[in-house]
Amino acid sequence: MTLIKNPIISGMAPDPSIIRVNNDYYLATSTFHWKPAIQIFHSTDLCNWNLITYALTNNKIDLRGTNTPAGIWAPHLSFDTQTQKFWLVYSHMQNMAGREFNAESFAIWANDIKGPWSQPLYLTSIGFDPSLFHDDDGKHYLSILEWETRSGYPSPGNIVIAEVNLKTGQLIGTWKRVTTGFTSRGCVEAPQIYKHHGFYYLLVAAGGTGYAHDVEIGRSQKILGPYEPNPSGEPIITSSPHHLFSKGDPDAGHFEMYNPHTDIQKSGHGSLVQTTTGEYYIAHLMSRPLPQTKLNPLGRETSLQKMIWTNNNWLQMADGSNLAKSQVEISQAVKQNKTDNINDDFKKNHYDLRFMTPYREQNPSWVNTTEHPGFLRIYGGNSLFSKYNPTIMATRATAFEYQIQTKVLFNPVHYSQSAGVGLYYDSDNWLYARICQTDNEKQTCLQVIQAKLGQRIDNIFDQVLIPHNKAEIRIKYYFGIATVFYRLSKEKVWQQLGSEFDVKYLSDEGVNGTPGEIGGFTGLFNFIGAVDAYQKQSFADFDYYSVINQVSGGNK
Repeated sequence: MTLIKNPIISGMAPDPSIIRVNNDYYLATSTFHWKPAIQIFHSTDLCNWNLITYALTNNKIDLRGTNTPAGIWAPHLSFDTQTQKFWLVYSHMQNMAGREFNAESFAIWANDIKGPWSQPLYLTSIGFDPSLFHDDDGKHYLSILEWETRSGYPSPGNIVIAEVNLKTGQLIGTWKRVTTGFTSRGCVEAPQIYKHHGFYYLLVAAGGTGYAHDVEIGRSQKILGPYEPNPSGEPIITSSPHHLFSKGDPDAGHFEMYNPHTDIQKSGHGSLVQTTTGEYYIAHLMSRPLPQTKLNPLGRETSLQKMIWTNNNWLQMADGSNLAKSQVEISQAVKQNKTDNINDDFKKNHYDLRFMTPYREQNPSWVNTTEHPGFLRIYGGNSLFSKYNPTIMATRATAFEYQIQTKVLFNPVHYSQSAGVGLYYDSDNWLYARICQTDNEKQTCLQVIQAKLGQRIDNIFDQVLIPHNKAEIRIKYYFGIATVFYRLSKEKVWQQLGSEFDVKYLSDEGVNGTPGEIGGFTGLFNFIGAVDAYQKQSFADFDYYSVINQVSGGNK
């Protein structure tokens, strides 16, 4: 027996959908404006998880121009035992303006979890957060949130269910509205159907994407309902068990529901799995705010809670409460690996699978390890403000204390060319330590620029000359404070460039939000990249990329 610490997957890994096939566990998460899209993780013990593939590759989806936090939402992973196929359904959120929330939902399938995955099959535009249920009789059912746009009607809408033909994507019959939530918290979404002891169980998320988030449950003897709520009238998992009435609220941060007595916040959006030994667990999203703040730079991460069925066949947490725990018991004796370190020297003619790119597809025409073997070559693209063609290779930030380091070779011939390393939330919010030309275009230097809520911040008085067009750059991140260091050769001592940078705004609550709401729900990334607004011909060669996480008293 082992106590493991939450989160089980650190950094941007929200909306987890978990299944078990034989002795293997698979888990899919949202990726929003990042590509490749839909992360799929694998585990054999529920404790240690590795990223093994992405589902949406090879231009299956176009995310250029995506506004934060739209993009790919809430993938649902399932396995049809009758056909032995893996299925993924997901929503492509394309517009959130005017609270219209225009999303298209699709299904893809594969015979192997690593693919190849099929071309997307269109399902519906009724709302978002779809899921599939494969019933014992061979029928398939699609459940989803029907997004409400009419004034004076329950917001954000109804959970609806319909039978679906997975060969054509068409409904068999019509949508059946089944619930607007099983508690008074409102803002229901993310429906998932399970079957146990003759009942159909509908697991939903509610309470909004902020501090009142939760997991709720209802049940019915018929898949199309009616569904009766859990008798407690409260969530079965949440970080904030205090009663809340918020019916009709389409979504909110609910900062008043922040719970100062727990290490994990925003627990909700859960997915149920049964182990080989008959135990039950729910994987769910959660967040960890910076100490003494309500800012969550790491986005929404994946946690695990142990569940049991009561004598009257209701699902509840194993300890009888509904408070999400920072530690969970699993029956196996396993060692939990929590480092998430990255050390890629690009000597294997490929780069780490964990590299992702905002908005655009990774393509050998702009990023490769073949043109300069032993290096990652990145050709300069749009500025970091671009939502279309930035050339960024990034990995999820997974801790509150870490350092990112690289060595870059770069020869700029125009003031609009640069290459370097930085911290990135989205196109409007980032910090970039870059090698570029001096203003007089006669020398090469290292300097730092930032974007905050779409505004550029130049640190023109802090720069250092780079005489041989190469430097090692290190950024230390410590609980929302970033410090940039450099050295021009291995024999040199690391030197600090400028002063410290307060980057707490690179967090879900620090970007693009209106009062009372969450500005984003993606998370902070670390990146290397290049910019060329001149002739798009320059490139930078990166000798290595490393991220080393340190565990301190404030970092679980």
